[in-house]
Amino acid sequence: MRMTSNMRGALIALLGFGLFSTHDAIIKHLGSEYTAFQIIFFRTVMSFPLITVMLMQDKSAGHLRPNHPWWISLRMASDMLAGAGAFYAFSVLPLAQVYAMLFASPLLITLLAIPILGEKVRLRRGLAVLAGLVGVLIVLRPGAVPISLGHLAAMASAVGGATSSIIARKIGQDERSAVILLYPMMANFLVMGALMPFVYVPMPVADLGGMTLVAAFAIVAGLCTITAYRNAEAVIVAPMQYSQILWAILYGWLFFHEGIDGYTALGIAVIIGSGLYILFRESRASVSGNRPVSNTRSRPDAGPGSRLGALLNRNRVQE
Repeated sequence: MRMTSNMRGALIALLGFGLFSTHDAIIKHLGSEYTAFQIIFFRTVMSFPLITVMLMQDKSAGHLRPNHPWWISLRMASDMLAGAGAFYAFSVLPLAQVYAMLFASPLLITLLAIPILGEKVRLRRGLAVLAGLVGVLIVLRPGAVPISLGHLAAMASAVGGATSSIIARKIGQDERSAVILLYPMMANFLVMGALMPFVYVPMPVADLGGMTLVAAFAIVAGLCTITAYRNAEAVIVAPMQYSQILWAILYGWLFFHEGIDGYTALGIAVIIGSGLYILFRESRASVSGNRPVSNTRSRPDAGPGSRLGALLNRNRVQE
């Protein structure tokens, strides 16, 4: 049987999101010894060589001054919030719980598309967003269980990731890809580097190897995701991200002695269901002009590798 482009794209996406989940499990392991700031700093440093080589392929003429400095500044802040929030949450919460809250990002993108992209969200999509937010409340169960700093960090990461993605969607046609990619990286390097004297813990070679794997997996997984979108329709590729919950349950059980309770499972099901409904609604041309969720291909909390899409897609057009 001949493999269709959609099937090939779906399989590549599954590989990419599997690598992202492995990346997150390593972060959880490292997070028991090091702060999120230290992990992000070393992840950024170790990403620079490969990212620099890729940026050398950017053939678009221009300078590195942003055309939209305020949007770029907000995106830098959002990226740092997304990364620090997710990395901290992974270190203190069960993997499945963190994913449940990060999966709220498409719902937040839909809401942010109203003021930023001028998108009109009609009743059905609005109800889907509301249902997804109810799913988040089912996972959190405010009042029944204490809301920890880890829960707040995960939700902050979802907000930061959604904000970063929607800004990239808004300014992507006006800014050089190098600007969109480099400024958040430099912000992470400078801000996290400034914090190192206060949070740095000496690292053995094995943990430095783990940091290198985190950077490598983020880049390779990001490239897999980009390749998947080039081979298949967004409506096929995007739902593959939810396969990460299966990896989270497996890794949590194997390495961290974590389980998943009924409330978390129910909340995850509600969040995923609402996200899929929004995605499939956007796939209908008559429903959405901007399609903010199905056209969002980045995962800001996972680092620079997941933000290579704009760079590689633009190079492809120029070729």
